[in-house]
Formats: sequence, structure tokens, C-alpha cells
Amino acid sequence: QVQVVESGGGLVQAGGSLRLSCAASGRTSSTYGMGWFRQAPGKEREFVAAISWASESTYYANSVKGRFTISRDKAKNTVYLQMNSLKREDTAVYYCACKTVGGNFYDEIRYGYWGQGTQVTVSS
Repeated sequence: QVQVVESGGGLVQAGGSLRLSCAASGRTSSTYGMGWFRQAPGKEREFVAAISWASESTYYANSVKGRFTISRDKAKNTVYLQMNSLKREDTAVYYCACKTVGGNFYDEIRYGYWGQGTQVTVSS
């Protein structure tokens, strides 16, 4: 079992920055990496970013490329999502999830452990 806990959400003005944290505990050695997803009101959950444990390769949705950065603190078993130049359309509940199935990092079906989500609200 793996436990995943997000933190760091909040209210920020457009153009501002926020950093989300995701702490993983338990049997993380059996997982492939960590990803961030988000769900805006009335929309389906979508992929945001992910990082591979083995290669430390990173993956981003086109909508956040160049603005968001995913990183990892191996010693703390924590993944961060640094979000810069935030836009109103970034408003969503952000979920962190642990990847438990091999293959691409973009499909949420490959993630078996999810956090409770943290709200990010970007105001104009």
C-alpha cells in the first residue's frame, strides 16, 4: 500500500506562482513514478505532469509546458509541482497519484494510489 498526501493549494492572482507538494509513504519502491492531474468544475480530470522514478524523466501537458515544473526530493519521498505564470484556466482541484502500472505516464488508469486533492484557485 502507498499513501499519498498533497498540500500547497490556495488562492493566487493570475500571473502568480504556487508550489504543490506530494508526500508518498509506504511501498513506493514497487511504483513507477508520480503524476499530477487536475479537475476543473464541470470537466473531466486531465493529466498535468509526471516524473519517472527510474529515469527522472518528466512529462507535461501542452497546456502547462514552460510554466509548470515537476521535481522530486528523493530523500523526502516528495514530489513538487512548481506552477508559475498561473492563469484562470489553471483553477482546479489538483490530485497527486502514484503510478503502479507500466507504460506511458499520461493515462490516469495507470495510477493506483491517489491523494485527496488540493484546490488551486486563480483569480483575475
